[in-house]
Amino acid sequence: MIERGAPVALVGAGTMGAGIAQVAAVAGHPVIVYDAAEGAAARAVAAVRDRVARLVQKGRLEGPVDLRLEVAGELGELARAACVIEAVAEDLAVKQALFADLEKVVAPDCVLATNTSSLSPTAIAAGLSHPGRLVGLHFFNPAPVMRLVEVVSGLATDPAVAAAVTTLAQDWGKQVVQASATPGFIVNRVARPFYAEALRLAEERVASPATIDAVLTQAGGFRMGPFALMDLVGQDVNEAVTRSVWTAFGYDPRFAPSLLQRAMVEAGWLGRKTGRGWFRYGDDAEPPQPDAAPARSAPLWVTEHGESPLRILLGRSGVEIRTGERRDGTVELPGGALLVRCDGRPATALGRPAVVVDRALDDASATAIAIAASDGAPADAVAEATGLLQAAGLAVYVVDDAPGLVVTRTVAMLVNGAVDARNQGVASAADIDTAMRLGTNYPLGPLAWGDRWGPATIAGILDAMQAWYGEDRYRPSALLRRIAAAGGDLRENS
Repeated sequence: MIERGAPVALVGAGTMGAGIAQVAAVAGHPVIVYDAAEGAAARAVAAVRDRVARLVQKGRLEGPVDLRLEVAGELGELARAACVIEAVAEDLAVKQALFADLEKVVAPDCVLATNTSSLSPTAIAAGLSHPGRLVGLHFFNPAPVMRLVEVVSGLATDPAVAAAVTTLAQDWGKQVVQASATPGFIVNRVARPFYAEALRLAEERVASPATIDAVLTQAGGFRMGPFALMDLVGQDVNEAVTRSVWTAFGYDPRFAPSLLQRAMVEAGWLGRKTGRGWFRYGDDAEPPQPDAAPARSAPLWVTEHGESPLRILLGRSGVEIRTGERRDGTVELPGGALLVRCDGRPATALGRPAVVVDRALDDASATAIAIAASDGAPADAVAEATGLLQAAGLAVYVVDDAPGLVVTRTVAMLVNGAVDARNQGVASAADIDTAMRLGTNYPLGPLAWGDRWGPATIAGILDAMQAWYGEDRYRPSALLRRIAAAGGDLRENS
């Protein structure tokens, strides 16, 4: 349907449109660029030529590269394109009007593709005479760098059209995942808890944004913390995507926007592009500092009552581990307080002095960990726990007592969202994990992460948080409950 080397047109010459044009041109296609704003297409084409020349000069791209790029002065000049990709404003009416105009210009077999990140291709195609030829082709920014492309089929999309753009994107060196036209598709749907839980922790003053970012990167293995990432993307952009997904899901509390982030948008503190967001930017800006605990002395011994989930961390410390009489898997500090792995409950819910230890991507290699003490716990308990974990080579972040702490709740909610997406047929398990690794640079796909911790563990964490908060936000997916009950695998039969 789209032959190799066939003309491709881009409508919209902003950052994304120019990036996609570069990808197509480097792959050998004649590329026609159109933008309604005078001079925008010409500037985009010039910028693409400059970028490609620099890549060749630096040896990052094998040259010479014959870029067949041209500027269109009007939509009629796109008539010979085999595929037209739009990258205009995220406004349903604007996109519908554009494709209605394009349908009058292009050939009957021309594929129409939308790069929308949040609007439904079903709705965009609804007014077309031939809605079957419209498909979502969602690139990630920057398009020449990011490998992932989501191919999103609307209700009317012809399977042959989806297959054609899949082959096209693969020929351009992209990793393609298939998604149905549901709000947020895969990445923008499943990723919402990464921001939402961090914002909730900040709203509840559990820890500072810098500390939350440090825990999620150093313990959770995420490449960038949620607050730094929101500043990079822009508070306005991030909040708008969240609000769009929330609205599309009928105001489901799982996707509810944050009042704290709304205030940031209203204040104009949008992140890097304004010089101030959660953090400050500029030549004189101080780098954000997380609140790591001061150095403490390690206790000489701890008592382990049966096989503890903390055994790997304890083994890193070199502290003597004594065998206790109980077999409940807990650890007792010399002062009598419990040291327990987070199961979703806050430390205060355990009914005796306790310190809860957050989870990590890998206990053997983590460089940091978060802990929280129960209300009324003696100061010695925090000092003993801190010293023990510091002896294990970990930076320790003492946060307020919150259900699910930081990494535990974030990962559990990401897993739950991914399972729910699989349950509703948004994408296969394999494509969900691929999309989240490549589209967001997560260290593990959420379903693989859920299998590592265990579906029953994830369900238990969510149940504990839902019980403590009394909110539907933390309800486990029906499929998660089913798999946990059956002792199955989150990625099976996918």
